[in-house]
Amino acid sequence: MHSHLLTKSLIFVLSLLALGVSNITQSKKAGDKEKQELTTQKPSVRFINRARAGYSHVVEVRGGRTLYIAGQVALDADDKLVGAADFRAQIKQVFANLDARLREAGASFKDVVKLNYYITDASDLQALREARDSYVNKEAPPASTLVVVKQLARAEFLCEVEAIAVVND
Repeated sequence: MHSHLLTKSLIFVLSLLALGVSNITQSKKAGDKEKQELTTQKPSVRFINRARAGYSHVVEVRGGRTLYIAGQVALDADDKLVGAADFRAQIKQVFANLDARLREAGASFKDVVKLNYYITDASDLQALREARDSYVNKEAPPASTLVVVKQLARAEFLCEVEAIAVVND
């Protein structure tokens, strides 16, 4: 009698385990399908209220993968300063560095939705705009913020730019 009861109990436990594995498998398949749908989702980006000065007041993003690019300074690939005391040379190097970081992440400037600029002298704004305009989409420019600071991380840095980009998942 005990073995019959033990057999029924064992069959019951095995049935529960089988049901659990089945549910886990179905749940995993559903999760994989959702993940696949998410990974193929293209971001929707809308540039709203473009300003005459070459930026958008608002950029709306839905979906996609967001990249946060740390502030880039005027150091070359060997970590040597480019353009000592020359803002124009430094800002060109900064944008070249941003371009390189974006490409490393599988993105480009067309994916940039926000730029933050930190400069030490507001009189350098025209050179900044020229460098920016050689990289960004002027028809749908990113939102941006410009801050004039007393000094950056090193006294010889005259500018630093960070970016946010959105690409396909």
